[in-house]
Amino acid sequence: MPQSSARSARPKRPQRDPRVAPLADVAEHNYELIGEVLAGLSARRAGVRFGASKALLILSELVPEALYPHFDSFAAMLDHENQILKWNAMLTLANLARVDREGKIEAILDRYLDPISGPDMISAANAISGAVVIGVAKPHLVRRILLRIMRVEYAEYATPECRNVAIGHALKALEPLADLLPDRRMLRLFAARQLGNPRAATSAKARKFLKARGKPAQVG
Repeated sequence: MPQSSARSARPKRPQRDPRVAPLADVAEHNYELIGEVLAGLSARRAGVRFGASKALLILSELVPEALYPHFDSFAAMLDHENQILKWNAMLTLANLARVDREGKIEAILDRYLDPISGPDMISAANAISGAVVIGVAKPHLVRRILLRIMRVEYAEYATPECRNVAIGHALKALEPLADLLPDRRMLRLFAARQLGNPRAATSAKARKFLKARGKPAQVG
Protein backbone atom coordinates (compact mmCIF):
# COMPACT_ATOMS: atom_id res chain seq x y z
CA MET A 1 0.00 0.00 0.00
CA PRO A 2 1.58 3.32 -1.01
CA GLN A 3 2.36 5.58 1.89
CA SER A 4 0.19 8.35 0.44
CA SER A 5 -2.87 6.08 0.55
CA ALA A 6 -2.26 5.23 4.17
CA ARG A 7 -1.96 8.90 5.04
CA SER A 8 -5.22 9.75 3.30
CA ALA A 9 -7.05 7.16 5.41
CA ARG A 10 -5.80 8.43 8.75
CA PRO A 11 -8.18 10.38 10.95
CA LYS A 12 -7.74 14.11 10.59
CA ARG A 13 -5.20 15.40 13.04
CA PRO A 14 -6.88 17.26 15.89
CA GLN A 15 -6.72 21.01 15.65
CA ARG A 16 -3.32 22.06 16.93
CA ASP A 17 -4.47 23.93 19.99
CA PRO A 18 -1.66 26.36 20.89
CA ARG A 19 -1.81 24.99 24.43
CA VAL A 20 -1.25 21.42 23.21
CA ALA A 21 0.95 21.62 20.09
CA PRO A 22 4.14 22.69 21.92
CA LEU A 23 3.78 19.74 24.29
CA ALA A 24 3.47 17.31 21.38
CA ASP A 25 6.29 18.96 19.46
CA VAL A 26 8.71 18.72 22.39
CA ALA A 27 7.78 15.11 23.20
CA GLU A 28 8.18 14.17 19.54
CA HIS A 29 11.89 14.91 19.82
CA ASN A 30 12.37 13.73 23.39
CA TYR A 31 10.71 10.38 24.02
CA GLU A 32 11.55 10.56 27.70
CA LEU A 33 8.89 13.24 28.07
CA ILE A 34 6.16 10.94 26.77
CA GLY A 35 5.86 9.38 30.22
CA GLU A 36 5.06 12.79 31.64
CA VAL A 37 2.41 13.37 28.99
CA LEU A 38 0.88 9.98 29.79
CA ALA A 39 0.82 10.91 33.47
CA GLY A 40 -1.29 13.90 32.49
CA LEU A 41 -4.16 11.53 31.66
CA SER A 42 -4.60 10.96 35.40
CA ALA A 43 -4.37 14.63 36.41
CA ARG A 44 -7.09 16.07 38.62
CA ARG A 45 -7.72 19.02 36.32
CA ALA A 46 -9.87 18.18 33.31
CA GLY A 47 -7.97 20.62 31.12
CA VAL A 48 -4.70 18.84 31.81
CA ARG A 49 -6.25 15.44 31.06
CA PHE A 50 -7.76 16.59 27.78
CA GLY A 51 -4.59 18.39 26.75
CA ALA A 52 -2.49 15.30 27.40
CA SER A 53 -4.98 13.17 25.48
CA LYS A 54 -4.85 15.45 22.44
CA ALA A 55 -1.06 15.65 22.57
CA LEU A 56 -0.81 11.85 22.64
CA LEU A 57 -3.14 11.58 19.67
CA ILE A 58 -0.92 13.95 17.71
CA LEU A 59 2.15 11.97 18.75
CA SER A 60 0.53 8.70 17.68
CA GLU A 61 0.42 10.04 14.15
CA LEU A 62 3.90 11.54 14.20
CA VAL A 63 5.86 8.90 16.13
CA PRO A 64 3.64 5.84 16.68
CA GLU A 65 6.68 3.72 17.58
CA ALA A 66 7.26 5.92 20.63
CA LEU A 67 3.75 5.29 21.96
CA TYR A 68 3.49 1.62 21.03
CA PRO A 69 5.03 0.39 24.32
CA HIS A 70 2.03 2.01 26.01
CA PHE A 71 -0.53 0.27 23.78
CA ASP A 72 -2.19 -1.55 26.68
CA SER A 73 -2.76 1.72 28.53
CA PHE A 74 -4.67 3.13 25.58
CA ALA A 75 -6.59 -0.12 25.13
CA ALA A 76 -7.74 0.11 28.75
CA MET A 77 -9.23 3.51 27.94
CA LEU A 78 -11.71 1.98 25.49
CA ASP A 79 -13.95 1.61 28.53
CA HIS A 80 -13.17 5.02 30.01
CA GLU A 81 -16.13 6.83 31.51
CA ASN A 82 -15.08 10.10 29.89
CA GLN A 83 -16.15 10.02 26.27
CA ILE A 84 -13.56 12.49 24.95
CA LEU A 85 -10.68 10.57 26.50
CA LYS A 86 -12.15 7.35 25.11
CA TRP A 87 -12.52 8.76 21.59
CA ASN A 88 -8.97 10.09 21.56
CA ALA A 89 -7.69 6.72 22.80
CA MET A 90 -9.57 4.95 20.00
CA LEU A 91 -7.95 7.09 17.32
CA THR A 92 -4.57 6.80 19.01
CA LEU A 93 -4.82 3.00 18.92
CA ALA A 94 -5.72 3.13 15.24
CA ASN A 95 -2.54 5.07 14.50
CA LEU A 96 -0.49 2.52 16.43
CA ALA A 97 -1.65 -0.24 14.07
CA ARG A 98 1.05 0.91 11.64
CA VAL A 99 3.76 -0.30 14.03
CA ASP A 100 1.90 -3.19 15.65
CA ARG A 101 4.12 -6.22 15.13
CA GLU A 102 2.72 -8.19 18.07
CA GLY A 103 -0.88 -8.53 16.91
CA LYS A 104 -2.25 -6.42 19.73
CA ILE A 105 -4.81 -4.75 17.49
CA GLU A 106 -6.09 -8.15 16.40
CA ALA A 107 -6.56 -9.14 20.04
CA ILE A 108 -8.77 -6.15 20.88
CA LEU A 109 -10.44 -5.60 17.50
CA ASP A 110 -13.89 -6.91 18.44
CA ARG A 111 -13.93 -4.73 21.53
CA TYR A 112 -12.69 -1.78 19.49
CA LEU A 113 -15.55 -2.16 17.01
CA ASP A 114 -18.29 -2.79 19.58
CA PRO A 115 -19.43 0.88 19.69
CA ILE A 116 -20.64 0.53 16.10
CA SER A 117 -23.63 -1.39 17.45
CA GLY A 118 -24.68 1.59 19.60
CA PRO A 119 -25.98 3.28 21.59
CA ASP A 120 -23.70 6.31 21.13
CA MET A 121 -23.44 7.57 17.56
CA ILE A 122 -20.26 9.62 18.09
CA SER A 123 -18.48 6.61 19.59
CA ALA A 124 -19.61 4.60 16.58
CA ALA A 125 -18.27 7.23 14.19
CA ASN A 126 -14.89 7.23 15.93
CA ALA A 127 -14.76 3.43 15.85
CA ILE A 128 -15.51 3.46 12.11
CA SER A 129 -12.94 6.18 11.43
CA GLY A 130 -10.29 4.33 13.40
CA ALA A 131 -11.19 1.03 11.76
CA VAL A 132 -10.35 2.48 8.35
CA VAL A 133 -6.85 3.36 9.55
CA ILE A 134 -6.44 -0.11 11.04
CA GLY A 135 -7.63 -1.76 7.81
CA VAL A 136 -5.18 0.20 5.67
CA ALA A 137 -2.34 -0.70 8.04
CA LYS A 138 -3.40 -4.35 8.28
CA PRO A 139 -5.16 -5.43 5.06
CA HIS A 140 -5.68 -8.97 6.35
CA LEU A 141 -8.24 -7.50 8.78
CA VAL A 142 -10.26 -5.65 6.15
CA ARG A 143 -13.00 -8.25 5.65
CA ARG A 144 -13.43 -8.67 9.40
CA ILE A 145 -13.61 -4.90 9.83
CA LEU A 146 -16.06 -4.32 7.00
CA LEU A 147 -18.43 -7.02 8.21
CA ARG A 148 -18.65 -5.21 11.54
CA ILE A 149 -18.96 -1.76 9.99
CA MET A 150 -21.88 -2.85 7.83
CA ARG A 151 -23.80 -3.94 10.91
CA VAL A 152 -24.40 -0.26 11.48
CA GLU A 153 -27.68 -0.46 9.57
CA TYR A 154 -29.07 -2.65 12.39
CA ALA A 155 -27.54 -0.65 15.24
CA GLU A 156 -29.62 1.00 17.94
CA TYR A 157 -28.83 4.63 18.65
CA ALA A 158 -30.77 7.41 20.34
CA THR A 159 -32.83 8.08 17.20
CA PRO A 160 -33.27 6.63 13.70
CA GLU A 161 -31.59 9.80 12.36
CA CYS A 162 -28.48 8.98 14.40
CA ARG A 163 -28.38 5.60 12.68
CA ASN A 164 -28.69 7.25 9.28
CA VAL A 165 -25.76 9.54 10.12
CA ALA A 166 -23.70 6.54 11.26
CA ILE A 167 -24.56 4.69 8.04
CA GLY A 168 -23.14 7.69 6.19
CA HIS A 169 -19.89 7.28 8.11
CA ALA A 170 -19.90 3.59 7.18
CA LEU A 171 -20.37 4.36 3.49
CA LYS A 172 -17.47 6.79 3.61
CA ALA A 173 -15.36 4.07 5.24
CA LEU A 174 -16.06 1.66 2.37
CA GLU A 175 -14.16 3.82 -0.11
CA PRO A 176 -10.56 3.41 1.16
CA LEU A 177 -11.13 -0.21 2.19
CA ALA A 178 -13.09 -1.54 -0.80
CA ASP A 179 -10.05 -1.86 -3.05
CA LEU A 180 -8.34 -4.02 -0.43
CA LEU A 181 -11.13 -6.62 -0.68
CA PRO A 182 -11.12 -9.03 -3.67
CA ASP A 183 -14.90 -9.58 -3.66
CA ARG A 184 -16.84 -6.33 -3.25
CA ARG A 185 -20.34 -7.66 -3.87
CA MET A 186 -21.36 -7.38 -0.21
CA LEU A 187 -20.22 -3.76 -0.21
CA ARG A 188 -22.27 -2.94 -3.30
CA LEU A 189 -25.32 -4.57 -1.76
CA PHE A 190 -24.85 -2.58 1.43
CA ALA A 191 -24.58 0.65 -0.55
CA ALA A 192 -27.56 -0.24 -2.73
CA ARG A 193 -29.72 -0.69 0.36
CA GLN A 194 -28.94 2.90 1.30
CA LEU A 195 -30.03 4.45 -2.00
CA GLY A 196 -33.41 5.13 -0.41
CA ASN A 197 -32.02 6.30 2.93
CA PRO A 198 -34.14 9.20 4.17
CA ARG A 199 -31.01 11.23 4.97
CA ALA A 200 -30.03 12.92 1.72
CA ALA A 201 -26.31 13.06 2.54
CA THR A 202 -26.27 9.33 3.26
CA SER A 203 -28.11 8.31 0.10
CA ALA A 204 -25.72 10.56 -1.86
CA LYS A 205 -22.74 8.69 -0.38
CA ALA A 206 -24.35 5.43 -1.49
CA ARG A 207 -24.79 6.70 -5.06
CA LYS A 208 -21.21 7.95 -5.12
CA PHE A 209 -19.85 4.59 -3.98
CA LEU A 210 -21.89 2.61 -6.52
CA LYS A 211 -21.08 4.98 -9.36
CA ALA A 212 -17.36 4.60 -8.66
CA ARG A 213 -17.61 0.82 -8.63
CA GLY A 214 -19.85 -0.10 -11.51
CA LYS A 215 -23.52 -0.85 -11.90
CA PRO A 216 -25.59 -0.59 -8.71
CA ALA A 217 -26.42 -3.95 -7.20
CA GLN A 218 -29.96 -5.23 -7.31
CA VAL A 219 -31.55 -5.72 -3.92
CA GLY A 220 -34.04 -8.52 -3.83
